Amino acid sequence: MHTNIISLCFGKKMKLLTPTLVVLFLLFTSSYTQAAMEDSVPAGFCGSKCKVRCSKASVQDRCLKYCGICCATCKCVPSGTYGNKDQCPCYRDMLSSKGRPKCP
Repeated sequence: MHTNIISLCFGKKMKLLTPTLVVLFLLFTSSYTQAAMEDSVPAGFCGSKCKVRCSKASVQDRCLKYCGICCATCKCVPSGTYGNKDQCPCYRDMLSSKGRPKCP
């Protein structure tokens, strides 16, 4: 008799706990997925923008590398081949370890 009372009480708590955990799990995963989707840029976005940005650079491969790094972080690349960095403050404000502008 004592075992039946314990199993009844424990069973009711488990019936309430399981749906609660499922709902919490779904809320957590949906917010994480939404944040991950907001942080991504469309495929080819950085490559095409950096190709234009670096088209007149004397050292193409280095320009494309750093432009790609900056674009992936900032999700934007200023228009044109030079200047216009006010269009993308994150891109403008990224600095190298030596304190120089990181983004071309």
